[in-house]
Amino acid sequence: MSAAFIFGFLHLFVEVPGYNFERLHVFLFNLCSGGTIILFFTEDSNKLTGKTTLFLCLSIAYAALAFFKIYIPAMVISIVLAFIVETVRIKKFSILPLSFFSRKEPVFKKFHQASLLCLSMGLIISCAVILNNEYLKIISMPKLKLDTFFLGFSFPLSLITMSVIFSLMADYRKPVMRTLKEIGFWNINLGVIIFFVFIIFEKLAPQVVVTTILFFTVIMIFWLYYKLGKDLQQKNFLTSGIGFLVVTAITGIAYILLEILPGYTAEKYRWLLWLHSFASLYGWNLCGLAVICRFDDFPVRLHSGSTIALHWITALIFAPLGKYYSLFAVLSVLCYSIILGVILFSKTSNTSSTSPTNQTN
Repeated sequence: MSAAFIFGFLHLFVEVPGYNFERLHVFLFNLCSGGTIILFFTEDSNKLTGKTTLFLCLSIAYAALAFFKIYIPAMVISIVLAFIVETVRIKKFSILPLSFFSRKEPVFKKFHQASLLCLSMGLIISCAVILNNEYLKIISMPKLKLDTFFLGFSFPLSLITMSVIFSLMADYRKPVMRTLKEIGFWNINLGVIIFFVFIIFEKLAPQVVVTTILFFTVIMIFWLYYKLGKDLQQKNFLTSGIGFLVVTAITGIAYILLEILPGYTAEKYRWLLWLHSFASLYGWNLCGLAVICRFDDFPVRLHSGSTIALHWITALIFAPLGKYYSLFAVLSVLCYSIILGVILFSKTSNTSSTSPTNQTN
């Protein structure tokens, strides 16, 4: 996680022509850290299993190979990684995700399986994109490029965080609440998939429509969590995470609208894109991963309010400014390291098992 964050600012200090540090910035956080945590959480073990350890090692190798543009070994590794994810998913759930269509299946389990399925599909699709762009060259589209699809590895992290959020909602059996949960599941999953298709085909107006629907879906989930969320310390972190997600939705809509307006240039509004990216990766996604890493340790002995405040300042002020100014880059890395240390390594006051696998929705 720390290395991923640092690579986001390395362009200010080191220049390597032809190589994009953003790939390592995205890969090390989303795929290596995030993917490993998803598998660790799914296998529900108190230590890394052989499969999860193998996934971590191979994902780091994949990140390095993709960065250095050594594509054939990267393609082979991506298929192996997808196979590992699928073996874990099938063992936990089933071969076919038919439970998505069952109202008896708790929504948090649907989000959990969707996260794993999205992770394996993302690996396979990225392999197909490499094959097309670097070797076969059958399809030629401006947005059909590697870096666009690499960003898709953040989606499994969002889904696993949603799974945790819904698992911590109290069991409320009024039909309207259950229906709203189902709507939240389908809107999030289908909305992001459709939005990604519109990005590839460069359809800006439909992107605005889809992101607006996603925005109101996030607001609905925030309301559900406010009403039904259990009064636990995790709630502070996850509520903060949803706040970051709202910022992500607003900045995303704003950026697309600016693309439509006359006088738009990518460089002119790149600052907004950085704000959107940091709110998503190191705001929303980090909140979810942090809670997952310490899931059985809460309550944790930390000052939640001050930690959350530092997290917001770092992700929304220091980090975006750090893309342009080296002083803020160093300050961002320092603050981010403190946040990780406090969240992941602070002492626990007691140990309690609240694994979602033992809950009902």
